Amino acid sequence: MSAPIGFIGLGTLGRTVAARLAGAGHALLLWNRTPGKAEGLGETASCPAEVVTRARTVFLCLRDSEAVWAVTSGPSGVFAGETQGRTLVDLSTNHVELACVLHGLANKGRAAYLEAPVLGSVVPASRGELTVLVSGEEAPFAAARPLLEVIGSRIFFLGAPGLATKMKLANNLVLATLLAGLADAAAIAEAAGVPREQALEILGAGAGAGAVFNAKRDKVLREDFSPHFAAALLYKDLHYLQDLARTLRRPLFTAAAVKELFALAFTRGLEEQDISVIFPILREGFRLPQS
Repeated sequence: MSAPIGFIGLGTLGRTVAARLAGAGHALLLWNRTPGKAEGLGETASCPAEVVTRARTVFLCLRDSEAVWAVTSGPSGVFAGETQGRTLVDLSTNHVELACVLHGLANKGRAAYLEAPVLGSVVPASRGELTVLVSGEEAPFAAARPLLEVIGSRIFFLGAPGLATKMKLANNLVLATLLAGLADAAAIAEAAGVPREQALEILGAGAGAGAVFNAKRDKVLREDFSPHFAAALLYKDLHYLQDLARTLRRPLFTAAAVKELFALAFTRGLEEQDISVIFPILREGFRLPQS
């Protein structure tokens, strides 16, 4: 009997990706801080160390670098298990420094670490249409590619440690800037007298046309901000990007402004809502209905 695929982290994106792998016929060995989230997907392990000991390939899909460090370090963490010959595929968006540390720790444990952050959220993940950026050694990447192709329609191999994470952070600056610009434009148009739905339709036909707007337009119209990608996570990514800019000694003007716009979500208790919540935040006087 072949070894299962390990999967650690069953948040909104992680559970969707795990379900995609299970649907492709792969047996999964899962661990999540909240065990109930593994229900219906496969066998549950007692700790991350057990996952890596029993599985040859282990996916990680976690909220942030603190969560990644928590499941990889310590007496029951990934690196406390049997790592020799294993491949760790980390879909998390990490701080660049941690990504590089994890490459080194995997090398010490004679494992392969594939830093593999993804572009896209729940809907493309459910369709196997994520874009996957990969840094690591070429041979483990080639071996893991068939699994990556289950979840991603476009896969880019960047090689050197840290590059995939750096590119993911740069991409999320574009995402944040586009959304904030569209939200500001929609707000000013509505304040000037253009009905909301018509303003959004015109923006979608004009300068706002593209995948980002198409993915969020219906959520804005329905005022459904259930999270596909939480505002807190985009804020976190922009913070990581600013840290990268500091190490490169480069200015990063748009990130500074747009990060603070998404920080408004925290002041209103909306940080766990979808990133499209920036639309009502920037619409003067608008308040989400109480649940």
